[in-house]
Amino acid sequence: MKFALVNGVKTEAQPGLKGICLYCEKDRDMIAKCGKVKIWHWAHKSNVSCDPWWENEREWHRAWKNRFPVEWQENRHVDSTTGEKHIADIKTAAGLVIEFQHSAIQPAEVQSREAFYKNMVWVIDGTRLKGDFPSFCKGFRELSPLKIMPGVFLSLSPNKCFPASWLNSSVPIYFDFQGVNPINQTDRLRDPLWCLFPGRAEGFAVVAGVPREDFIKFSAQNTHLLFAREMLSNISQVFREKGISASRGYPKVAPCR
Repeated sequence: MKFALVNGVKTEAQPGLKGICLYCEKDRDMIAKCGKVKIWHWAHKSNVSCDPWWENEREWHRAWKNRFPVEWQENRHVDSTTGEKHIADIKTAAGLVIEFQHSAIQPAEVQSREAFYKNMVWVIDGTRLKGDFPSFCKGFRELSPLKIMPGVFLSLSPNKCFPASWLNSSVPIYFDFQGVNPINQTDRLRDPLWCLFPGRAEGFAVVAGVPREDFIKFSAQNTHLLFAREMLSNISQVFREKGISASRGYPKVAPCR
């Protein structure tokens, strides 16, 4: 974890400090791990996280968290009915949860987190596997641009762009193909986050390129899921009026190159 409570203050790990766990509030001897290899972080003495959804943090996680105010980082989210609680990577003042995911995750856990947080989005590290970005580039060439919404594309085969494990998510998924390591900056497809909208518009998957700064600003003010649902509904309505559906193929516009 990035933070623990030190004298009642949310504090980053520093050599020699001891703190209280933000999650369970029971372990009063959280250890500040401040070595030369891993990112400085807090850990329980037992080296076992008390939140089963927590994963070891990498530089990519920390870089994303640092784009948001400290008070939004690592916030505890509690179900008022069941008492179940977890630490959200980011929980904004408006209640939006953002989860940053690097490691592989089971579909059952994806569904559990989405059901628990409800008002949430995922940001996925698209640089974890070497083949993910080349696959996206190849699939991107088959996308069809949506004329009524610049920057938005239709896909008949989203599995050609994105890992199959994320295709049926109930919330927006943002893929980050830039990561934190030096890359070929001439490849503009790495610049934005690529959002896969939840659900389908008359059978089409909807994909949008979102500038990173726009994502951060939007997250502070709006609900991604509500916006995505409204957008899909509007697209579906237009398609129904024009008789467009995935079963008939892409609308007659030039494919994206």
